[in-house]
Amino acid sequence: MQSESTEAEVPVAVGRCLRALSSSADTTELIPALRALHGLLSDGPRGATGAAFRSCHYTRTLRVLVDRIDADCVQKLTAAQRGDLWDGLFLRGPPDQALLVLTDALGTLRDHLVHILEEFLRSGGLDRMLWSYCQGKGPRDSPQLREALLGRLAGLPDLTANRLHPHNRELFLPERYCALLATALLHALEKTCQALRDGCDCSLVFVAQMLGKMCIHGNGVLVFKLLAPRLSLCTRSDVVWQRVSWKLMENVPERWLEPVVSGMVLAVGRVLGNLVLKSKKAEFLLTHKMLLLQYHHQTAVLRTILGYLAADRERRPLLIQVLRSVCVVWSSPGSVRNTPVEQQLYVSRVLLLSASLLRGEEITLLRSELLQCMLGGMQCHLDSGVVRLRRLGMVVGECLSSRLDLNGTKLAFEDEETEELRSLMTPLKEEESDPEPDDRNSCPDVTPSPQQAPGHTHPEPEKPAAEPDSDLDSDDDLTPYDMSCDQELSKATPPRYLRDCLDALLTSEDPGRVTKYLTAEFYSLNYSLRQRLDMLEPIKAGDAPTERAALVAEVMSYPGDDPVHWRQVVERRIQGKTRRISKGITRPRANVTANRYAPVAGYFFFPLLQNYDRPQVTFDLLGSDHLVLGRLIHTLGLLVHLAVNAPIAPQMCRALLDFVWALRYHADQMVRRGILFAACSVFLSMPSESLLLELGEQLFETRAWLADVAEADADGDCRSLAVQSLVLLEKSLKKQLEAP
Repeated sequence: MQSESTEAEVPVAVGRCLRALSSSADTTELIPALRALHGLLSDGPRGATGAAFRSCHYTRTLRVLVDRIDADCVQKLTAAQRGDLWDGLFLRGPPDQALLVLTDALGTLRDHLVHILEEFLRSGGLDRMLWSYCQGKGPRDSPQLREALLGRLAGLPDLTANRLHPHNRELFLPERYCALLATALLHALEKTCQALRDGCDCSLVFVAQMLGKMCIHGNGVLVFKLLAPRLSLCTRSDVVWQRVSWKLMENVPERWLEPVVSGMVLAVGRVLGNLVLKSKKAEFLLTHKMLLLQYHHQTAVLRTILGYLAADRERRPLLIQVLRSVCVVWSSPGSVRNTPVEQQLYVSRVLLLSASLLRGEEITLLRSELLQCMLGGMQCHLDSGVVRLRRLGMVVGECLSSRLDLNGTKLAFEDEETEELRSLMTPLKEEESDPEPDDRNSCPDVTPSPQQAPGHTHPEPEKPAAEPDSDLDSDDDLTPYDMSCDQELSKATPPRYLRDCLDALLTSEDPGRVTKYLTAEFYSLNYSLRQRLDMLEPIKAGDAPTERAALVAEVMSYPGDDPVHWRQVVERRIQGKTRRISKGITRPRANVTANRYAPVAGYFFFPLLQNYDRPQVTFDLLGSDHLVLGRLIHTLGLLVHLAVNAPIAPQMCRALLDFVWALRYHADQMVRRGILFAACSVFLSMPSESLLLELGEQLFETRAWLADVAEADADGDCRSLAVQSLVLLEKSLKKQLEAP
């Protein structure tokens, strides 16, 4: 009865104090009212009174204090009285209610309220809040109130930045606040571990929800920067810490699980426990999304995830599942064609790391699947026109063959640029002992005989004695035959080398014959793909204007041939040692020379377009030989670009666009890069007035195609080239439309 009467007196006492706060004009009424509220807040001998005040009247009291903070009577309080009586009501009550009231009042831009919020964080308000919820002493809040509190906790840096800018405080910055919150979370976990050792129950639901809310707000990196290393250290040998960390991760809501797992992945082995077996969302994240869909994680993260799956007997089936999924992706031709090179490298890392974690019996079980993956995947990668993908296929095939140990047969390629991939297999290999040096391989001619004592040098072989009849075979007495007038009778055509063709293109007065020869031989029979690619090199190198020949002549000239050479040297020395504040243009004007390429541009360009659609026995340009196709299109684009301002340039641009239009959605990314380079060359070379006249309606289709490539193509270089093509096209059209 006394407790009930005491609880009934609380509303009356609170109302009396609040009226005094609202109507007091001086400190004579204000100070007793504040002391009475402090008495209601403290438990003391009447614990029921304090509980009733904190649960029903505390928030309303704080709101009255916020409204009266600028009153004259409050300003008359001394600093000690204000800190103890006024600020103390915010700092000694339920921290969750105080935080909500203070963050609501931030919009008023009152410096004293900002100071109280800073003092709330410095005095351990977050620690008290988290530990009260761990003990189960938190209020029985509704889902709406819990969501509001979590939102204020996670979004406090954003809230203060929006409302206090440019007067924000350093404590509210994301780095400082997240470090403070991570420290409070660690303190709550430490107290939870100690309570469990003492036999008391605790709840981590609110702490897990707060961690998930912080991560979903984008502050997970700052929180885990302090949290993950500490958890990794504490869970190394402490079973209680392991149980607490497992329970923490299990209580994270599924809608916030992904950022939490991604941030905790560096300590995932001991912190997650068997979460991957209990949560389908965690299984999807760790076995599919982070390994096959995303490709931005470092190799250390992949090692941690796959090591976590392989560390426990119950989780090893998931490792086998990951390996089979990765094998399917890595050996898929569509995946090789339609995914970026960076993602292919990422998937290759996952494949090699997964294979390195297999045990002997698992390798025997999966040998046929891995062999099929190795052969099919190598074929897909070697067929690609991207050099990095071809090297990737060779290295992965070499590593897999070494891991499978196919009767001692191992693939070996000469490559030095992808040692990172090979190093992924080394941790699981047994340490190989250094082989004994074998001198016989290096010095086969100085090996001592078995009868020779060690350290005895091998004697030089004695020269055989001259036989008595050796003089009969000597031809010293014969008269030499005079061959000075002999003539070569062979009428075979001298061989033509690519270097000779290049020199002829640069120095000959009539490069048309050389050009016709090279362009005709490109589609001839009995040439390998490598030879056809080599034929394109002198064509690209020799089609430059006269400036290249002039540059070669300048480089090859001997300094003594120029009579004024020493004068130029002296002049340069004087110019280099003379200090000038400003000077005009001192470089001599370039000499104007005729473009030797323009008259013969057609000889370079059109023969390469004649037979592209005629497959041969060893050469199918529109079929499987897409590497040569991509290089050919790139060469044609370069030829068009160098023909700028030539009379034949519009005709060449039109023919090139007609050629590449049917190939614009080619599956190989090297071909698509060449096509987009050709489009850039066309827009650079064709005059703006001819662009609308020659292309007409196709111009708008070209614009739509380039926009689609710039937005949706899987290759980053293709997207960049498409954006450049759009910029050039818009610039040319704008120039034509603005012309008078």
